[in-house]
Amino acid sequence: MILFRLYFMIVGFVLWLFSGLWCVSLAGTAENATDTGDDLRVEVTNKGAGKQVVISDGVREWFLLIEVTPENTVVIRQEKDHDRYIVDESETHDRPMTLDEVDAAISGYVNSVKMRARKN
Repeated sequence: MILFRLYFMIVGFVLWLFSGLWCVSLAGTAENATDTGDDLRVEVTNKGAGKQVVISDGVREWFLLIEVTPENTVVIRQEKDHDRYIVDESETHDRPMTLDEVDAAISGYVNSVKMRARKN
């Protein structure tokens, strides 16, 4: 019984430690995400179970919203140059995305915008 209790204390401590490290690593990525080293300004915010990212470069702006509900996921993408929308798309997925999938989609979108902005 004592070994059983000791085991769960150790497992609980390890989980607590990793969750703290994970939060610190997320805080570090949020700081890095806003300072890209380019003229791009990146703002990522949580929206319930999903996320929103706004990337701006002077008069150009990119927007991605991933809204996750228990039934589905809605993804909205917009690209604007001055006041003209170049891209205005939305898609609905028939299942909720996981947090890892949302993070991967946000990261992929930010990286693709950075690559396209460098080419122009």
